[in-house]
Amino acid sequence: MNNRPLTLMAVHAHPDDEATGTGGVLARYAAEGMRTVLVTCTDGGCGDGPEGVKPGDPGHDPAAVALMRRQELEASCEVLRIGHLEMLDYADSGMMGWPTNDAPGSFWRTPVEEGAGRLAELLRHYEPDVVVTYDENGFYGHPDHIQANRITMAALAMTTLTPKVYWTTAPRSMMQRFGEVMREFGADGQEPDPAEAAAMAEIGLPDEEITTWVDTTAFGGQKFDALAAHASQGENIFFLKMGQERFTELMGVETFVRVQDTTGAAVPENDLFAGLR
Repeated sequence: MNNRPLTLMAVHAHPDDEATGTGGVLARYAAEGMRTVLVTCTDGGCGDGPEGVKPGDPGHDPAAVALMRRQELEASCEVLRIGHLEMLDYADSGMMGWPTNDAPGSFWRTPVEEGAGRLAELLRHYEPDVVVTYDENGFYGHPDHIQANRITMAALAMTTLTPKVYWTTAPRSMMQRFGEVMREFGADGQEPDPAEAAAMAEIGLPDEEITTWVDTTAFGGQKFDALAAHASQGENIFFLKMGQERFTELMGVETFVRVQDTTGAAVPENDLFAGLR
């Protein structure tokens, strides 16, 4: 018998992604004695620099930003009690359509089989029982999120492992509440652009299509603090504006679609490890 602990591996694109959609489950399962592994695919170099300097603006130094974000990521992992951090360190590709998409070394430009091969080595090393990443659209169309899905699914196919595999998602009912809260906390009080509102309404899935609802309310404080650890990106992290109590109220359940399973655990389920313990 293999005496290793039950293991959760989350594959994310950038520093700070680990906290937004999976901070609750990472903290919860670490507290329950599971081994937690975070794989971060890019260096985050297309994030904001010191003083909020934006990518492409004078003074933005991707290498310096990447170093700063690595330190913030390590702080976030400490807050969430993540046991193992693995960084693939591909260059951040930026948002869809940015010139950085096609820059040498960018994650988006990296052949899927190359990234998958590296991830497959980590899968074989840790032998996770549960693997979490994004859906095929990267949840909202970010190129690095899409690539993370591609390499994860390809890496799994390169191994003989049969973990439960989940894609992060959000129920449409929650996305509607997000829209209401964003208007409530909006700096200018104006109605959102209709096109943006329509796009947000299409993010996530109808509630009935979600297979897995995990209550992480008890870990809302850790999740909030993990996001706050990424202080350099605070301008882009809307959730920090609402304060910890409201944040936990809104973000206290993390939702997933189960796309691979050999346990036969019934769905809907409330535990990523259902059927494994």
